[in-house]
Amino acid sequence: MADTDTPAAEGEEKPPPSKAKRITYLVLHVLLHIILIFYFIGATVVYILYDKDSDDCIPPENPAETTETVENSTLSETTTEVSAERFLAENEFKPNILCNINWCHGYGFLIFMFVTFYILWLYYWVFKPYVGIKLYNNYLEPAIDSWIVFSRKWIVSGVMLAVVVSVVVAYLGYECRSDTNKVIGLMGPLCFILIGFAVSKHHKSVQWRIVTHGLLGQLLLGIICLRVGFGNAIFHCFGEKVVTFLSYAQYGARFVYGDRICDEFVFAFAILAVVFFFSVISSIMYYLGWMQFVLNSFGFLLQATVGTTVCESVNAAGNVFLSMSESPLLIRPYIIILTVSELHTICTSGYASVSGTVFGAYVYFGASPAYLISASVMAAPGALAFSKLFYPETEESMTRSDNIQIEKSPDSSIMDAAASGAAAALLIVLGIVANIIAFLAIVSFLNAIVEWTFELIGLQGITMLFLLSQIFVPFVFVMGVPWYDCQDIALIVAEKSLINEFIAYKHLGELMNEDKARSSAIATFAICGFANPGSLGILIAALSAMAPSRRLDITNVAIRAYFAGSFVSFTSASLAGILIQDYSTPRSDLNKFISLPTDMRHLDHIMLNM
Repeated sequence: MADTDTPAAEGEEKPPPSKAKRITYLVLHVLLHIILIFYFIGATVVYILYDKDSDDCIPPENPAETTETVENSTLSETTTEVSAERFLAENEFKPNILCNINWCHGYGFLIFMFVTFYILWLYYWVFKPYVGIKLYNNYLEPAIDSWIVFSRKWIVSGVMLAVVVSVVVAYLGYECRSDTNKVIGLMGPLCFILIGFAVSKHHKSVQWRIVTHGLLGQLLLGIICLRVGFGNAIFHCFGEKVVTFLSYAQYGARFVYGDRICDEFVFAFAILAVVFFFSVISSIMYYLGWMQFVLNSFGFLLQATVGTTVCESVNAAGNVFLSMSESPLLIRPYIIILTVSELHTICTSGYASVSGTVFGAYVYFGASPAYLISASVMAAPGALAFSKLFYPETEESMTRSDNIQIEKSPDSSIMDAAASGAAAALLIVLGIVANIIAFLAIVSFLNAIVEWTFELIGLQGITMLFLLSQIFVPFVFVMGVPWYDCQDIALIVAEKSLINEFIAYKHLGELMNEDKARSSAIATFAICGFANPGSLGILIAALSAMAPSRRLDITNVAIRAYFAGSFVSFTSASLAGILIQDYSTPRSDLNKFISLPTDMRHLDHIMLNM
C-alpha cells in the first residue's frame, strides 16, 4: 500500500512564524481586545443612560385604533398580494433595542457574547496550555478509560441498563399521562430498537452500553432542546438568528438573478442560493479553526459519554453542522484503517442528519429552524446508538485518542477559503439539482405506470408512491401522529425516503396549519435526514474517493446504514412528539424575514407563494 494512503504520510509540519509575524499578531491581538472592551463599556453606558420611558419603549395607548387602521390599509392593498396578517406583523409596535435587556437580541445578547468570548479566550490561551493538557493527560483521560472499562462489565451494564430504562420509562410515562397520542408515541423508540436488533448483523455482539448511552443522550438533548424552558429559549433564539443570517443570501441572489426569478420562486435560484452563502461561511470557519474547536469539544463529549471511538464521535459531531460528504473529510486520513463497523457508523451519521448548507432551504419551505437544529443535535448520539445496534463492533479499532489529529484546512488565506467554499457549493448545488430532476422524473414515470395499471381495473388515483407510503403508516402511527393524519404524514415520509427531503419539506410546508400542528412538528423531525436513494450514491462515491481500497466495504454497509439513519430520525420524531408541549405552527418563525430592510421585502412574495 502506498505511503500516501496512510495517516502517517501527512504533510510536514509548517515552520514557526517569524519574529516579525509574531509581533504583528501580538499587536493585532492587543488592539482587538482594546476595541472589544471599549465597545462593551460604551454600549453599557448607553444602555444605562437610555430613557426607558420614552415613546420608543411604550406602545401606543389605543392599539385597537391602530389595528383597525392597519386592517383598512391592508384591505385596500389586496391586489398587491400582501395579506392582512403579514401587514400587521410588519407594522406591529416593536420597542427600541435599548428599552430592555433582551438576552436574545439586545444588550443582554451583547453581554452573553462578550462573556462567552472571554471564557473561550481564557480557556484557549491560559487554562489549556498551562493547566488543561496536564489535567486531561494525568486525570481526565485515565478516569474516562477506567469508566469505559468498568461499564463494559456485563453485570454493571445490566444494572445500568435496568436503572436507565426504569428512569426513562417513568419520566416518559409521566409526560404521556394525559395524552393518548403521546402514549402511542412511547411505543416508537421501543419498536425501532426491537427492529434494529432483529436485523442486526451480529446479535450476540451488540454492546448495549453504547446503545443505551446513545439513546439516553438523544433523549437528554431532546429534553434540553424542547422541554427545559432555558434550553428551549436558547434554541429558539438560535433558530431566529440562523433564519436572519441565512436570509442575507437573498442579497446576492437578487443581484445575480434579479427580482423576477427570485419572486417567481424558481427553486434552483431562490432557494439554493443559501447553499453558496453557508458553504463560504463554513469554509472560512474551518480555515480559522473555529469549526475544529467545536467539533473537537462535541466529539470528546460523545466519546466520553457514549463510548464510541474518536473517529466515530468526531464524525457524528461534524454531521450536526456539515454534510455527509463534508464531515468525513475531518477524519479523511484515517478512513482507510477504520473497521467495517466504524465505516457503518460514518454512513449512519451522514444519513441521520442534514447539513447547514441546505438548512436554509428547509426553513424557506416553512420548517421551524428551532426544530431542525434540535433534530440535528439529537441525531448525533442517536446515530452512534443505532449504528452499533445494526452493525456491532467485532474488530479491534486502530484509532485512539492519542493518535488522532483532525485535518486542518488546506486553504492559504481567508479569501482562499471563501473562494474554495463557493466552488465546493457549486458541486453541491449541481448534485442537488441533478438528483431532484432525475429522481422526480423516475418516480413520476413509475407513478404513471402504476396509476394506469390500476385504472384498467377501475381504481383511480393509485400511484407507486401511494402504495409505498402505506408501508410508513404504522411507523408514523407509533411516532405519535394522530391516526387521521397518518396517511398524509406517511406520504411525506415516503417522499423523503424514496425521493429526497427537499420534496418532503416542500409538501410539509403546504400541509402545515393549526389543525395539523402536532403532526407537522413530528414530521419535521422524521424527515430531518439525508437517508434517500440519491444520498446513498453520493456518500458511497465520496467515501470511496477518500479511500479507494475500502470501496467494497463502504458499499456493503451503505444500505444497512440507510435504514439505521432513517430509524434515528424516526426515534427523534417519537421523542419530540412526547416532549413538545406547544405545537404552534412552525411557519411563524418565518416572520423574521419580514423584518429585514425594505429592499428585501420582495421575500414576501416568495413566502406567500409557498
